[in-house]
Amino acid sequence: MNNDKERLLKEEKHSLYSLELLTKVLRSPGGCPWDREQDHHSIRNDMIEECYEVVEAIDTDNVTLLREELGDVLFQVYFHAQIEAEKGHFTIDDVVQDICDKMIYRHPHVFSDVQADTSEKVLENWETLKQAEKQRKDTKSSMAAVPPMLPALMRASKVAGKALKDDYSFGTDAEIRQQMTDCLLAIGTEREEENLAKLSFLSAILSKKHGGDLEAALQKETDEFINQYNSTKIMEEKNEQD
Repeated sequence: MNNDKERLLKEEKHSLYSLELLTKVLRSPGGCPWDREQDHHSIRNDMIEECYEVVEAIDTDNVTLLREELGDVLFQVYFHAQIEAEKGHFTIDDVVQDICDKMIYRHPHVFSDVQADTSEKVLENWETLKQAEKQRKDTKSSMAAVPPMLPALMRASKVAGKALKDDYSFGTDAEIRQQMTDCLLAIGTEREEENLAKLSFLSAILSKKHGGDLEAALQKETDEFINQYNSTKIMEEKNEQD
């Protein structure tokens, strides 16, 4: 591994292979004690945090931060792959092979003779191929495949979207709003949490019906509250000083 270390130190310009080599060095007997102790579960949350930091960079249009955070996510991918390579299960090359095969298969309008002249048609084909690939024969199995570890609001939106695509009727907008009103009226009872959860799910349904993004909207609303709170605090402190 000393030769690998020397190579990394002498490289003027690193490549993807450099990152693979770096990960191997860190996990080697002469590498980092902390890195060597980690497994998929111990660094699970790191992947989540890094992905959210990428989202933050995108939302704030911070190109410099985006470059850095994409690197952090990429390192997580290589690290997880290295753990499995050590077990003899798969390597980073296998990961690349699989994703290239998947993207070629999911883009028959690019790599084959399937016609898809609009984004809507592309998404329709994508979903059809995905369902066939995953052997999901109906909306029920498709819903069950939505990862339960997603943020609850995001998961609710995805499930609602799949139901709507299958022409499932949640009722008219007026009927959904009436259910929301009933939930609000029930707040304060012993089933308060249950009604608040239902209210959130109904909000996700309405948002999906009208092509909205409730997750993004809630993020914006939270940011606005933080700004409002800070402004109020500044005014209060100024009044106290006066």
